[in-house]
Amino acid sequence: MGRSVVRMAMKERFTVTELCALRNDLIQGGMVDSREAAELLQVFLAGRGYGVSQAAAIDAAGRVEMAGCSLPVLERELEGLALVM
Repeated sequence: MGRSVVRMAMKERFTVTELCALRNDLIQGGMVDSREAAELLQVFLAGRGYGVSQAAAIDAAGRVEMAGCSLPVLERELEGLALVM
């Protein structure tokens, strides 16, 4: 399965509405603690059938925070985490 096919499948799983809701949750939480932000990412993905390691989620949360919680970065990080099943 090519990367573009995987990308298309992921986009179908994470709608813009879902990503915006997760982004809002992250912003409202202030993303003051990477562990709390990572937990939100883990819960989001677990609710969609993905398992994610805590360490990977913490790293991803840090990158999302550094990017100002932009939707493209959030989506890219979720795609990366979801592939680490």
